[in-house]
Amino acid sequence: MRYNNLGRTGLFVSEICLGTMTFGGSSAGMWGKIGQLGQDDADTLVRTAVEGGVNFIDTADVYADGTSEEITGQAIRNLGLKRDEIIVATKGFGATGQGPNARGASRYHLIDACKASLKRLQLDHVDLYQIHGFDPVTPIEETLRALDTLVQHGHVRYIGVSNWAAWQITKALGIAERLGLHRLASLQAYYTLVGRELEREITPMLMSEEVGLMVWSPLAGGFLSGKYSANEPGEGRRAAFAFPPVEPSRGDSVIAALRPIAEAHGVSVARIALAWLLHQRSVTSVIVGAKRPDQLTDNLAATEIDLTSDELAALDKVSAIPQEYPGWMFERQGQLQRDLLAQRR
Repeated sequence: MRYNNLGRTGLFVSEICLGTMTFGGSSAGMWGKIGQLGQDDADTLVRTAVEGGVNFIDTADVYADGTSEEITGQAIRNLGLKRDEIIVATKGFGATGQGPNARGASRYHLIDACKASLKRLQLDHVDLYQIHGFDPVTPIEETLRALDTLVQHGHVRYIGVSNWAAWQITKALGIAERLGLHRLASLQAYYTLVGRELEREITPMLMSEEVGLMVWSPLAGGFLSGKYSANEPGEGRRAAFAFPPVEPSRGDSVIAALRPIAEAHGVSVARIALAWLLHQRSVTSVIVGAKRPDQLTDNLAATEIDLTSDELAALDKVSAIPQEYPGWMFERQGQLQRDLLAQRR
């Protein structure tokens, strides 16, 4: 297991992060389709992750309506994990009540949401607090000031966002610098071999501005396990909850390219899909969720896979997103400069 800086910070997080979306879901509703793990099963997964070198756990206040946070916090206590050896991340933004102010990224909501998360987690602080989505109503400055307050009061150590566009993040970074507020350390976003749209604008911005990238749903909701066809989802999670969406022809082409590589390494298709992500320079940590210890163990072993340049090229070719303007113009006009750089090396 390798450990990477979270953006432009001195905090080191494991390249694999344990996601807890499978914790606590009931038989009814969306969360139950994702997972219904109780405390004992969750304790086993957390133990397996920590023994595999994971020091990073991610949850959110809306997962299983808060039950995921409760189970995560209790697992930390049940296993006797040292607080200074585990990095806990959670998120606020989603609806936690019926009223119009029980959601969003306003100061009104975030301060209370963070304190409620701390209570469920049984912690006095979280190491990374993330805004779970972009609020089109609340000014970014208000959100950043609320987050800064949480840091100043000791409830939060670092701040991040999830599912934000490149322009929204750069605007937030500029506001934080101008006002002397704590800057965003990370973005949590969807990124897979069947979903590389992030590469158009977001990953170049993250690398330029030194913002860390945490990848959610790295197996595209189980699609990249190789158990499914895009046109025949079978009986698993994607049959009941086909999220994130996968374009059928592209998805099946990627699976076809993954299979021989997995066979050559003697490992699962899922392990190769995760290894591809771990080879991407923009990626700080890949969030993996599981329902069983053997699934988690297989995912953790992706850190041991060293893909060859030919294997990476084959996967890149079959999964590449269509070039759009101005991307293709950047490629064309920047070639002379790249050639000069190559000569210097």
